[in-house]
Amino acid sequence: MSTPVERKAFRYVKYLWQDKVVSQLSGLDRLVYRSNKLGEDLTLTNTGGGNTSSKLIEKDPLTGAEVEVLWLKGSGGDLRTSRRDGFASLYLDKVRAMKSRYVDSPERGPKSEIEDAMYPMYGHCVFNLNPRACSIDTPLHTFVRYKHVDHLHPNAVIAIAASVNQERLCREIYGDELIYVPWQRPGFDIGLIIENLIKENPQAKGVLLGHHGMSSWDNDDQTCYETALEIIERAARYIAEHDRSEATFGGPRYSSLSETDRQSFQTEIIPWLRGELSVHRRVVGTVQDDERMLRFVNSVDGPRLAALGTSCPDHFLRTKIKPLFVAWDPTTGDVAGLRSTIAAGLVEYRRDYEAYYNRCKRPDSPAMRDPNPTVVLIPGLGMIAWGKNKSESRVTAEFYNCAVEVMRGAEAIDRYEAMDQQEAFDIEYWLLEEAKLQRAPAEKELDRQVILVVGAGAGIGKATAHRLVREGAHIVCVDLDEASANETAQEIVAKYLELS
Repeated sequence: MSTPVERKAFRYVKYLWQDKVVSQLSGLDRLVYRSNKLGEDLTLTNTGGGNTSSKLIEKDPLTGAEVEVLWLKGSGGDLRTSRRDGFASLYLDKVRAMKSRYVDSPERGPKSEIEDAMYPMYGHCVFNLNPRACSIDTPLHTFVRYKHVDHLHPNAVIAIAASVNQERLCREIYGDELIYVPWQRPGFDIGLIIENLIKENPQAKGVLLGHHGMSSWDNDDQTCYETALEIIERAARYIAEHDRSEATFGGPRYSSLSETDRQSFQTEIIPWLRGELSVHRRVVGTVQDDERMLRFVNSVDGPRLAALGTSCPDHFLRTKIKPLFVAWDPTTGDVAGLRSTIAAGLVEYRRDYEAYYNRCKRPDSPAMRDPNPTVVLIPGLGMIAWGKNKSESRVTAEFYNCAVEVMRGAEAIDRYEAMDQQEAFDIEYWLLEEAKLQRAPAEKELDRQVILVVGAGAGIGKATAHRLVREGAHIVCVDLDEASANETAQEIVAKYLELS
């Protein structure tokens, strides 16, 4: 990979670094900037996914001495929106000193007791009483010897990492400039593996992580950013060169319906489907029926690929192990038949999910979560993604879009393979991931509710709409004066976007 990178050479990623802006920044602010620029391009990583780090010299608040501090995007934070308080900070020498405790353990390795016991130890390494929780990828950032590390989940790279012949493809595309590591759950062990591989391959500028993603590194933060972009650019270019065009996903099985017919079917089905999925707790949906999603749900290979399940850990934490793919022919126009098929599919999905849980659970696994699908795929109609609110369902939709793009890329260059189900379960029900879920803000009183407010255009109705939104509800504004109802709706949307 050439240095410096020619910005004009990028076709598949966005080069957003601005020298004039960065020249005014230093220390942690440069890391925040780099993180935000990476997060702005949604093809590079998902909402809440990926992490970045910098090893910086800081003044110890107790001794006044200069110390090296690992600043790392905190657990659950989002690269695009993170600010200074979104980064964890650890005394680097203390974290590295934990290595001897791990290495001296008689039983160590992925999923060992000592592996999970290391995570709470980071609490003893915190710099300046920083309350931000650390990422589970902290060892990766710690033991890479370079000052700056960017760990991302780009669709194009995961397409390589989720291919049957992923190691061969890594060598073909990147030569010796990228280290290859097969899938292993994040933790201390894989951090030490990467540390040793860097010693053996000093020319390497990053790593391809099987079924996971990639990382880049450098002692210069701009070069680290540019290296990440070039790793992704190479993958995207390779996929484009092997694109199957109309033959993608085996070609179409069904033709797309007209927009009018599609919306008519959606209006008939989605309210009923919401009720069927809200058996345990109410859910809110996001519909996607653009050309890309319709190409997948209408395709010959869509059912086969959907059944295999997703690959990247970030994906199935949102989308579950697999979606519900409804076997329906949209050309029949049979709404009653569609309802019947969905109802039968939900029964089978719940049964399959319970069997998956019972087959893979560990003695200390958290209790089984809601067995309903969070993604429903219907030929002719598209995808409906579900969550506790509109924001969560939108992110679920975003993640399954990423899964579809990964499958598309993998099928173009090789054959897609999903993650082993036991490995998938051990991420989905990992106690550290459960702890992350427990740290999420408590739901508001009216979360999951959709409320219609009549007279929302003015007075008490307008005030009621605003109040209900503050309590977590989703609002439909209705008024005899359509313009005033739209005005209230726009006020709410503008305020929500400002706060989010």
